[in-house]
Amino acid sequence: MNEDKTSWHPGEIVPASGIYECDCGGEHHWSTDVRGHRFPPLPDVCLGEYWTLKTETHPEAPQA
Repeated sequence: MNEDKTSWHPGEIVPASGIYECDCGGEHHWSTDVRGHRFPPLPDVCLGEYWTLKTETHPEAPQA
């Protein structure tokens, strides 16, 4: 995973499996994403623009 990048827009490739949070500040929009898949659209009621990683899952898994 690119250590410099901390947020991803919907449609970008998920760099690491984990639980991601939208950036709207409400801490109520979450997405569980799998490395290599694309980030989903943000919910219609969300005023945010991107997803940020809250909890990485399987950090010991080898990167392809």
